[in-house]
Amino acid sequence: MSVKITLKWKKDSTFETELNGHPITIDTSIENGGNDEGPRPKALMLIALAGCTGMDVAPLFRKMRIHFDNLSIDVTAETSDGIPMVYTAFQVTYHITADPADSNKIIKAVRLSQEKYCGVTLMMKKIAPVTWQIILNNTLLNLNEENK
Repeated sequence: MSVKITLKWKKDSTFETELNGHPITIDTSIENGGNDEGPRPKALMLIALAGCTGMDVAPLFRKMRIHFDNLSIDVTAETSDGIPMVYTAFQVTYHITADPADSNKIIKAVRLSQEKYCGVTLMMKKIAPVTWQIILNNTLLNLNEENK
């Protein structure tokens, strides 16, 4: 199986594509010769990482009967200093509002996404380290070995 996209140049550093029937414009800042008409391509990698794991975790929560009121995912990337500027590390932080009694199930669901299901995470791990943490009801969970 293969996947193909076609990216079309519009002007300056502005490009457009259509993905699954949805238009996407990418660009760069005005200072860098663009028109600031869309996100930067490299940042889309971070959206893909957050989206992929989120699309694993939310259904796993439902399957595991974890009632949650909120799920948001932050992805922070460290970058190299030189040119080309590349990502050197990724940190994924899950912010969840749910019953603390479900914390072990929450950890299990996130771990399954990070280690087994999320193809984007597994690809990113080939680029740089990917670490993760869970903040449940504004408290950082302990992810020690007994939670595996």
